[in-house]
Amino acid sequence: MHKNREFLVAQFGKTVGLKGELKLNLHTDFPEQFKIGRVLKTKRGELEIERYNPKRGLIKIVGYDNPEDAKILTNTLIYSSEDETREFCKLDKGQYFWFDLIGCSILEEGETLGIVKEITRLPQGDYFLIETDNKLQESGLAKSFLLPYLPNFVKNVDIESKTIEVYGAKDILEAS
Repeated sequence: MHKNREFLVAQFGKTVGLKGELKLNLHTDFPEQFKIGRVLKTKRGELEIERYNPKRGLIKIVGYDNPEDAKILTNTLIYSSEDETREFCKLDKGQYFWFDLIGCSILEEGETLGIVKEITRLPQGDYFLIETDNKLQESGLAKSFLLPYLPNFVKNVDIESKTIEVYGAKDILEAS
């Protein structure tokens, strides 16, 4: 069964100028999904993009034509579904959506170390938060650990089988 979960992709910031434009604060690596005519999902309902300037980080929403009207949208969160994300965001070879990586088993030399619970973006890069396998927890290892999402740790990703083969993760787990 395919779940169509929703993910936070952006948030409206303060108004800019006199025509109702808003600063767009991105929470995604795919600004190209903000196309003219796209309908955005928010808690306020659906909002249609009239204009988007990625260089300036400004967006204009249909029907919000002055700063007073647009101001009510400030801090509104914008969501995208899994299906919309797949439709509007094209990946290069070797790239994956975070929602495809979450739930994958982490394997090192055939041993299951745990499951990716979430992915955290830190200044030095992205990290898998791995919930350690129960057997390893019972042997006294940490309940969870962070693994850098870098080529020197990640050997192979197989989205179909929900597995990620890694190097050096057990050493990180044992030091956690």
